Amino acid sequence: MPLQCIPPPCGAANIGGGPPFRRLFIALLLATSAQAATCDELKSLHLPDTTITDAKRIDDAPAHCEVSATLRPSPDSDINMEVWLPVNWNGKYQAVGNGGWSGDISRSAMQPALRKGYATSSTDTGHQGGSASFALGHPEKLIDYAWRSEHEMTVKAKAIIAAFYGKTPQLSYWNGCSAGGKQAMKEAQRFPDDFDGIVAGAPGLDWTARATLSMWVAQAVHKDEASYIPPRKFPFLHDAALNACDAADGLADNVIEDPTRCAFDPKTIECKGADESTCLTAPQVEAARKIYAGPGPGIAPGLERGSELGWGTFAGPNPFAIGFDYFKYVVFEDPNWNFRSLNFDSDIVRARKLDADRINATDPDLSAFRKHGGKLIQYHGWSDPQIPPASSVAYYQSVLKKMGPSIPDFYRLFMVPGMAHCGGGDGVNTFDMVDALEQWVEHKNPPARILASRKDRTRPLCPFPEVARYKGTGNPNEAANFTCSNSR
Repeated sequence: MPLQCIPPPCGAANIGGGPPFRRLFIALLLATSAQAATCDELKSLHLPDTTITDAKRIDDAPAHCEVSATLRPSPDSDINMEVWLPVNWNGKYQAVGNGGWSGDISRSAMQPALRKGYATSSTDTGHQGGSASFALGHPEKLIDYAWRSEHEMTVKAKAIIAAFYGKTPQLSYWNGCSAGGKQAMKEAQRFPDDFDGIVAGAPGLDWTARATLSMWVAQAVHKDEASYIPPRKFPFLHDAALNACDAADGLADNVIEDPTRCAFDPKTIECKGADESTCLTAPQVEAARKIYAGPGPGIAPGLERGSELGWGTFAGPNPFAIGFDYFKYVVFEDPNWNFRSLNFDSDIVRARKLDADRINATDPDLSAFRKHGGKLIQYHGWSDPQIPPASSVAYYQSVLKKMGPSIPDFYRLFMVPGMAHCGGGDGVNTFDMVDALEQWVEHKNPPARILASRKDRTRPLCPFPEVARYKGTGNPNEAANFTCSNSR
């Protein structure tokens, strides 16, 4: 017998919260789904604004049912999603995030969740490819990208899970980095009942500021030919920053523990004579200073000392595509827009008014998420060359100001010294935030420190504003010889 949606509330399903009639729909759906469906039977599952395009059994370990669906919550929507349902289910659901302009299903991110027994899902956010050109003339598709696709995916994934297993997931988690981190923050702010636990890595939560900084850097290094910093000079600049600030925390380990305390000035390596690969010319010094400083308070922070090896992203031959697309296709709606024309006062005001909390995820009021019982772990590498780390600190402080000093009861930020964008860099960059979140949500064990590693060392990650301090004895490459301290 085909699995049927029950009218009339069918058109407004919202598992995990929403108006009473939506919750009624879920109760009715579950009442009819108490008997688990086979994978093949999911092809006939009827859900609001949804077409199940395929459902097939995959026997590769771990064995699972793979469901593909297209969602159309608006007449101009075309959101693709997949839900993977493991045969050996752990009873939980984990949604995974995307990157950049997010035009693909993140199957590589779904794999680890599946291996741990999670039912997992991902969406292409309503378009194909990595450009924002889809937004031109399509405001509904931009809304799909900004927040609707993630929420709709979550609602429909939970319904599919309920149909397949005969019961809803006991707990629901979100795990994403970069744009996926922004999606995570948007879920906590806009749909606080969707998830019980959220991991938000290096979140591009202020999409406007991130795009603005990228154009600021592009203008700085392309002011004229003399201002461009050749990539061969990035390692030298990086070493100079490390030499100036690495040992400030009492331990020389090739990592700047707290770059906010580093005052390295690139003028100290200005060429005394002819231009060489081991110095910066005066115009290059000016450009480097602008990269560190950013366009200023209220607009966007700059990149931190220690991020220089990744400057090719923003300071390369061409403007950073993600930021460039934001202004071309979203703000000015002009594919021929010239990045050199951006006014960092009036145009940024225009961009923020236009966004109106659409893409940006900067609302500091997480009270509804807290009331739901949700737990949030945010992390960010201090050497991130793509999303300024100071944006994560600023958001945390805004929540602290809004909600008071008890926010560590449900929300903790971990800054990762030396780590680049979502990984890599000089510092420790391997850790399991999902495990830490599970311990917090399922065992009421809040993360006082999280073990992180790289090939030659382990270190504790400390909840902001704490930092890891070497005790002064023992192997400095072992986490056990560090303590989390509030002294910055």
